[in-house]
Amino acid sequence: MGYRLAVAGATTDVGREILNILAEREFPADEVAALGPRRSLGTETSFGDETLKIRDIENFDFTGYDIALFAMEAEEARKYAPLATGQGCVVIDASTAFRLEPSVPLVVPEVNPGAIAGYRERMIIASPETTTSELMVALNPLHERARIRRVVASTYQSVLTAGKKGMDELWNQTKGMYVPGQEVEPSIFPRQLAFNVIPQVGEFMEDGASRAEWQIKAEVKKILDPAIRVSVTCVRVPVFVGDAESVNVEFEDFLDEDEARDILRESPGLLVIDKREDGGYVTPIEAAGDFATFVSRIRQDSTVENGLNLWITCDSLRKGSALNLVQIAELLGRDYLQKG
Repeated sequence: MGYRLAVAGATTDVGREILNILAEREFPADEVAALGPRRSLGTETSFGDETLKIRDIENFDFTGYDIALFAMEAEEARKYAPLATGQGCVVIDASTAFRLEPSVPLVVPEVNPGAIAGYRERMIIASPETTTSELMVALNPLHERARIRRVVASTYQSVLTAGKKGMDELWNQTKGMYVPGQEVEPSIFPRQLAFNVIPQVGEFMEDGASRAEWQIKAEVKKILDPAIRVSVTCVRVPVFVGDAESVNVEFEDFLDEDEARDILRESPGLLVIDKREDGGYVTPIEAAGDFATFVSRIRQDSTVENGLNLWITCDSLRKGSALNLVQIAELLGRDYLQKG
């Protein structure tokens, strides 16, 4: 006997990818319901060889469903997640709605799978920011070996988290650069993104950090270790899918770059591609379509006593978002719900 699943936000990029990954990994589901807003009624989406019709989340009865994977905006998640949990369904949420609430576990399966046990208090499990997810997969095994004191990260983030409107703006701006009179002024982003980079992801906070920078810092502390000092600069880049990070790490103990490379090679969810030659690294375009988080450019940092520099990238739609939710669902089913 398998599970009954609901995918809320099934028409979004993340929702469609969740359905793809559930089918690819042969999640033991007897039934999958694809949910969306009322305006999506009548549309269809794919689940493996099946075609699912979108059902109205507003009137959906979650009674009897085991797990709901939410790929919706935070405001929608706050509205509909309590309806699902109130009817006995565990929610795994991709939005910012619940990530930093103390009673909600924030989980990266390769890093803190045991935190899933805390779902019982609220019946909700949160998945972190896409850039936090890839950062945690890479840093956790190094933290276990040498204890991290400080992390300084610059993120290079695709337009995926800005949704379809953000992707459309980048596409139209890029086309407009070649056609006189068809230039597109920025409306989703604060500056032109085509052929440019923007040192802002999210609105600014009182201390000068952007919302994304504040979010990543808080998530690192919640998932990995509250004692770690974190400094982040988030940059939006003209890439459709795929995030990358340049990371400087300071440890309590010395960690040789060769040992670090060996540790990362043996760690779950990671692939090390680190050749000291032209092209001996992975970029977001090579990571597209892959489940792994890639680590390259591993080298000692001579400016601090115990420092390393890393380059990290992954497919933000697959690993950063959708896969993380599916992996949480797999662990939840196997270790806690134990159905079938």
